Parts: sequence; C-alpha cells; structure tokens
Amino acid sequence: MPKLYLLLGGNLGNRTLYLQQARESINNKVGHVTQSSSIYETAAWGKTDQPNFLNQVLEVETDLLPEQVLQSINAIEQELGRVRLEHWGSRVIDIDILFYDDVVVQTQRLTIPHPQLHLRKFTLLPLAEIAPELEHPILKESITELTNSCPDQLKVWLYS
Repeated sequence: MPKLYLLLGGNLGNRTLYLQQARESINNKVGHVTQSSSIYETAAWGKTDQPNFLNQVLEVETDLLPEQVLQSINAIEQELGRVRLEHWGSRVIDIDILFYDDVVVQTQRLTIPHPQLHLRKFTLLPLAEIAPELEHPILKESITELTNSCPDQLKVWLYS
C-alpha cells in the first residue's frame, strides 16, 4: 500500500482541536495513519502579519490514487470550515500532500512532491521526526539532509 506524507497546519480557532479532527478524518477517509509527528509552532510563513501556526506531519497508508487523495483532503478542509480568501492567509486547517511514495506528479491541480517543502523548516522538522531517511525523489537527498541545508530562518519549536 502506498505511503503518503501529509502536512497539517492551521492558525485560527482551537488549533489543536482542528489538527485532531483532521487526523481523525484522514484516518477515516484517506487511509490508516501509521505515524504522527509532534505538533510544532511557528510564526506565519509568506504572509507574516497573522497568528502563529501549528503544524504536524502524518504518515498514512492509503489505497487512494494521488488525485483521489487531493479530493479527499480538500473535502476534509471544507468540512472543518476552511475558507480560501487569500494566498498564504489565515486558516482553520490546511492539509498539504508532501510525498506519495516516490511518485512525481506535475499537473495543473497537483504537484508531488510538494514544490516548496525543502524551503520550509516548519515542514521539514516534523517530517524529519518521523521519516529522517526518506529520500526526496527529485532532489535525491534525505529529509535530514534537506533539513540541515534549509535556508528558512523562521523559528520552529515544539508546541506544548
């Protein structure tokens, strides 16, 4: 069964509750969640004048195809109240596909691996916690190597 890595994030409302609800929905509608990273907090990336984000990475075994995963996670975001008003804006939940096995997808709607994951410490740190040796199928570097060379200077810390 293919292994899928998803990044969950949000910065509005009860952030931990939204992450929990997203995890449960993913487990019910996308596939079996086999690993969950710790929850990390970081200042907003891209559009910085907004509340801090909480982020978590999940490893999921799924029998869905990549496009079906995208449809499912978009539906979960909607069910949890996500409203897309602006690029990189505040949100109750965001679910991004980071990897789907070592598959590379480049369509108008979907790019796998996530095109900016190697530039974002808030993505790499939780991913490195659960899959440090995972190799990026395009960059041919492990998550640990990508984390060590990441240019992102935003502070990322464990949420407590």
